[in-house]
Amino acid sequence: MDKIRDLASKKAAVIFTKSSCCMCHSIKSLFYELGASPAIHELDQDSCGREMERALQKLGCNPSVPAVFIGGKFVGSARDVISLHVDGTLKQKLIDAGAIWF
Repeated sequence: MDKIRDLASKKAAVIFTKSSCCMCHSIKSLFYELGASPAIHELDQDSCGREMERALQKLGCNPSVPAVFIGGKFVGSARDVISLHVDGTLKQKLIDAGAIWF
């Protein structure tokens, strides 16, 4: 859990993913389209990936990826991020965290 919190706090936007996950790809693409450059952590490519996946599940991620953090705070999974985007608050969260600037 400490590694997740440490990685999540190092950049304004952080996404934990798996390279084979189509929803992960969609969420990464959404962030790029909004102008953010999130830190991406591919759990299936990391030696501590299984441990981090269990920690994400303890945070309430089900499925465990994608898991999104903005401003060091856990935002949620793909469903949560898409809901924020649809209601218009995702971009403002990214701006407030310094992940997007104008």
